[in-house]
Amino acid sequence: MDKCVSTSMDKILERYKRYSYAERTLFSNETDPQVDWYLEYGKLKARVDSLQKSQRHLMGEELDSLSIKELQTLEQQLESSLKHIRTTKIIAANGSSVRHK
Repeated sequence: MDKCVSTSMDKILERYKRYSYAERTLFSNETDPQVDWYLEYGKLKARVDSLQKSQRHLMGEELDSLSIKELQTLEQQLESSLKHIRTTKIIAANGSSVRHK
């Protein structure tokens, strides 16, 4: 239960940050470059945090906060990546063996 709540809360907070950023951008009549940079910084920081969290999940870390559906999606992504890696490896090995002949 806590895992699902934590994940849901993370999603809610991320949506709140996105919408509050969008609202500030839409209703901001200021053209102060410092304000623009601050807003851009917040947007980029949220994106970096999200990407780092995804990377940790792909590395098998902090999985206890994921729901069953999220774990299944992650598993499918990893299986797809592994299949792609194996295909690339086979192609590289075949190319290497052809060059040695």
